[in-house]
Amino acid sequence: MKKIFIALSFVIVAFLIIPLIKLLLSIHFISYISTIKDKEVIGSIVLTMKVSLFAVIFVLFTGLPLAYLIARYEFKGKSLLESIIDIPIMVPHTAAGIALLITFNNGFIGNFFSKLNISFIDTTQGIMIAMMFISAPYLINSAKEGFKNIDPKLENISRSLGANSFYTFLRIVLPNAKKDIINGMLMMWARGLGEFGAVVILAYHPMVAPVLIYDRFVNFGLNYSAPVAAIMIIVSVIIFIFVRFLNNKFQN
Repeated sequence: MKKIFIALSFVIVAFLIIPLIKLLLSIHFISYISTIKDKEVIGSIVLTMKVSLFAVIFVLFTGLPLAYLIARYEFKGKSLLESIIDIPIMVPHTAAGIALLITFNNGFIGNFFSKLNISFIDTTQGIMIAMMFISAPYLINSAKEGFKNIDPKLENISRSLGANSFYTFLRIVLPNAKKDIINGMLMMWARGLGEFGAVVILAYHPMVAPVLIYDRFVNFGLNYSAPVAAIMIIVSVIIFIFVRFLNNKFQN
């Protein structure tokens, strides 16, 4: 059975890695250099990384309390709430983009932000909420599982020694769930980096990397879009390896 499992595992790993390697090796070195020198490409990659990180930070502060409540308490509508959190994963991302466009472009919510001079159409704020809507479940669900794995007795002991609930959350709960939270942040950030459908409807400009890749493919073809895709993959992989290395180092 072990040999069969190894063979099947090899098939799926090969399926996941070969297209990426094929893409990276198909780009000529000169194309890599010219793409790196392209300010539009570098600007779009930096924008993508930055806005996706902002989305993660926002959900970190708003989603962790939600994840903790779901993990620790039983209440009516809990299953429905968990289903609502997972909906963005299931719906077509273009549909999510249209829903966001309708919500933030008019009506009560749109008018409210308009009075604050905040626009979500073709702005970095629009990119952020599109990324956040699609990717937030990854952070919330990962944090929820991390909180569930913590023995409630640890929190009870902390409170019995005089610590309040907030102090216990900061000093006992968060440190013990740190690995799951960081993994959730990475998954959310990764999903935000690759988001296209919702972003392209809400904020075509300024162009994030996935939109720029699509724009160049439609207007100029494969030879102009492939180097941008390759550079985006390389940058993402380097950052992910570095962050996971730090995460594993701090866990030891």
